[in-house]
Amino acid sequence: MEVFRQLKRFYWPEKKLLAVSVLCLMAATALGLVYPYLLKILIDNVIQNKEWGMVPYLAVSVLIVTSVKGIFQFFHGFTGGRIGNRVAYTMRNALYEKLQYLSFQYYDTAKTGDLMSRLTADLEAIRQFVGFGFAQILNMFLMVGFGAALMLYMNWQLTLLTLVTVPLLAYTAIRFEKKIHPAFREMRQAMSNLTTAVQENITGVRTVKSFAREPYEVEKFSVRNESYKSNQIQAASIWGKYFPVMELFACLCVVILLAAGGTMVIREQVTLGELVAFFSLIWYIIGPMFGIGFHINNYTQSKASGERILEILNQYIHVRNKDNAIALKDDEVIGHVRFDHVTFSYPDKSPALTDFHLDAPPGSVIGLLGGTGSGKSTVIQLLMRAYNAGTGTVSVDGHDVKDLTIESLRKQIAIVFQETFLFSASIRNNIAYGIRNVTMEEVERAAKLAKAHDFIMELPLGYDTVVGERGMGLSGGQKQRIAIARALLKNPKILILDDATSAVDMETEHEIQAGFKELMKGRTTFVIAHRISSLRHSDEILVLDEGRIVQRGTHEQLLAAEGPYLQTYRIQYADAPDGSAAAGRRQAN
Repeated sequence: MEVFRQLKRFYWPEKKLLAVSVLCLMAATALGLVYPYLLKILIDNVIQNKEWGMVPYLAVSVLIVTSVKGIFQFFHGFTGGRIGNRVAYTMRNALYEKLQYLSFQYYDTAKTGDLMSRLTADLEAIRQFVGFGFAQILNMFLMVGFGAALMLYMNWQLTLLTLVTVPLLAYTAIRFEKKIHPAFREMRQAMSNLTTAVQENITGVRTVKSFAREPYEVEKFSVRNESYKSNQIQAASIWGKYFPVMELFACLCVVILLAAGGTMVIREQVTLGELVAFFSLIWYIIGPMFGIGFHINNYTQSKASGERILEILNQYIHVRNKDNAIALKDDEVIGHVRFDHVTFSYPDKSPALTDFHLDAPPGSVIGLLGGTGSGKSTVIQLLMRAYNAGTGTVSVDGHDVKDLTIESLRKQIAIVFQETFLFSASIRNNIAYGIRNVTMEEVERAAKLAKAHDFIMELPLGYDTVVGERGMGLSGGQKQRIAIARALLKNPKILILDDATSAVDMETEHEIQAGFKELMKGRTTFVIAHRISSLRHSDEILVLDEGRIVQRGTHEQLLAAEGPYLQTYRIQYADAPDGSAAAGRRQAN
């Protein structure tokens, strides 16, 4: 029960409703015991002793018991449903909130399909068990306990003979639970893998079709589907192995009752009515025993789901606010960024940055150039405190970013990622994302600076046009310009352009950069780019290679010295009329 002990904070606040549900269930179960007793009276008193006057009283009694029992069952079902849905609601919110605050490090390895499976299928299993499964297991014990108590009251010798196989049935059930739980956990994991395959395929469907890889994707899905099927068959085989044994022990109770009870009736040790009542009560006990496999099935599924949910809820958050963290004030931030000999490595990887040093005064423009994996994006991730620096210090306005609240730090930073993401919402809401009380004029001004206003106005509903999932329906350049407008509207003290103009043509890039010149005034700007034309106006350009700074200086200083920057420059301007650096310099300037 360790899993449910850890989940107690979600269902224990509903303990009053749970108590009402249990009391209603106990009352309904107890009233069910009246039927065998009325059956005994019908046979012994009415049929055998011909006391016909009792028939109306028996009929009215059955009607009253049925009605009252139905009322208790209604309130049990109603309260059980409310408990399950309230617990699921609270747990769903807690899971989603935890996912929002988990560090980038967690999402480096997490799979979207697996997370979706935990938020849906696993949570549904918990809801069903908390709302009804727990009550059904309790009801099973109540029925067995109440039935056995009434049987002992009527004839303890026949009761002991009849229930002699119950311990064997309980032992088999315990063995069954130990076998079925690992099988259900593997089945849940296989389901997560299947969901992940579907999610990845739908997300990358254009890539799949462009490479004509449909047969490969079908085969990949088939393999995971086969794994899920095998896990289901394994669970079914365990069920098929143990259920007949449990059914055999349950049926032995009936056989013993008929043999011993029939003999006692012949010897007039019990009445025929008592035997019939015993036969009814034994099913009151055997019925739950037949269902014990289902209850164990329900319990083990919910336990396996609970373990998967707890894996998220108990996940360590690597980047969090420290005690007494400082909140940056909007009117006091000037945007002075400093990296003081920072070294950083991603988990299980070689250093992404080594002894990185940078001093970016307020309002300066810093360019970062380097190949894939050189550490450019890592610089930005550390500045945003997506990760904590290993050694050295990253500071903003003299404050170590570890001493600042994450919310106030990131509020001062706006970033345009190379991979643009848009929400399934209107263009206006995408541009104004995360900003309260923004006017339409401000949205349009940001769009104009990003050179997005003209194409937006050509859309059917203008700024109210709803873009498709992940911005489908727009070109890459259009999506990138909307993302730029979103960053500009935030009016940050620190602006980060992570290859922000990679998806636009050279002419549009020139127009956007002209708008950036005005916007960059008074802001510290980091420009990550592969085009020299995007970096040439930087106050300082850092050339990175394998996490180390191999060159630094202004555009002119770097062109004057042999090195990676000049080599990149020559490659990009190789089509100049004379192919020389001088020609390239004239073209760039």
